[in-house]
Amino acid sequence: MKGPLVRRVSTITAAGITTAALAFTLTACGESSTESGGGSSSKGVGLAFDVGGRDDHSFNESAARGLDKAEKELGVKGKMMTAKNGETEAEREQRLSSLADAGYNPVIGVGFNYAKSIEKVAKDFPKTNFAIVDSVVQGPNVDSITFGEHEGSYLAGVAAALKSKTNKVGFIGGVDNELIKKFQAGFEQGAKATNPKIEVTSEYLGSSDKGFNDPAAAKDKAKGMLDRDIDVIYTAAGLSGNGSIEAVSGKKDAWAIGVDSDQYQQPGLAKYKDHILTSVVKNVDVAVFDMIKSVKDGKPLTGTHPYLLKDGGVSLATSGGFIDDIKAKIEEAKKSIVDGKVQVKTTP
Repeated sequence: MKGPLVRRVSTITAAGITTAALAFTLTACGESSTESGGGSSSKGVGLAFDVGGRDDHSFNESAARGLDKAEKELGVKGKMMTAKNGETEAEREQRLSSLADAGYNPVIGVGFNYAKSIEKVAKDFPKTNFAIVDSVVQGPNVDSITFGEHEGSYLAGVAAALKSKTNKVGFIGGVDNELIKKFQAGFEQGAKATNPKIEVTSEYLGSSDKGFNDPAAAKDKAKGMLDRDIDVIYTAAGLSGNGSIEAVSGKKDAWAIGVDSDQYQQPGLAKYKDHILTSVVKNVDVAVFDMIKSVKDGKPLTGTHPYLLKDGGVSLATSGGFIDDIKAKIEEAKKSIVDGKVQVKTTP
């Protein structure tokens, strides 16, 4: 099946999409659940978030914007549910099964943690369409959505190296796993290609899912880096990244680089925005909307669909104008990747 039509966006175009208001929020089965656009008996889209929920100002919120857009433009209804720290596979399976059993179609798992559960539940509900973000799952009714995180992170590395006054930049990963290492690898490569003398320090919050939902830990980690004269910090850690941004905002001439959403534009981070240099935007909202629309049109997407730099799947935000002075060099780096002259690594 042909891949989705991906919205072409400039590498340095910010994704300023207004988030639609939610109808109401409830709590059930020990987890956050939100009904938008209608009652629980209504069929529509089932969106299962990773830890942190839609208000993480990052990854989950980007996915939520895709559903918001679908509700507005396609007239679909939706139900959102959120994972807890330390969940079992059975709990994730139950969440997906409950959505499918209630008639929601498609059912979308936001985050690689849903890979095994979607593989199982998709077999149990062969007439329901499923999608997984940030992983690949085989199945005739599954759309696997992946991104060029390493490519966007390379551009972040270029920006960090050009903006650092101490020649020391840092990367904080939420969870030490294969996916987050793509962010690390691209960032390190981009920084060192720009300034061979740059010192890049990469550290992780841990190996459990809590690393994506622990702003306090990220704040402490960032403070430690700032104390070592690291003046640009890129954090790929979901909700935890808010803590890192807060820490950076407390030090003069230090910069934070956001991730997944244009974090300069996030209302919840407004008081820190003067220290948000840029963000590596992963257009999860575009991918989620593409999947919903394909089901609405009766031509559901299946197979693997990568959203890369060349497609506008990832980009570097310019909100605030803080990287306007290095725009030409960032565009040059982007062109080198798109043209294939630079191959960005996926592992450090």
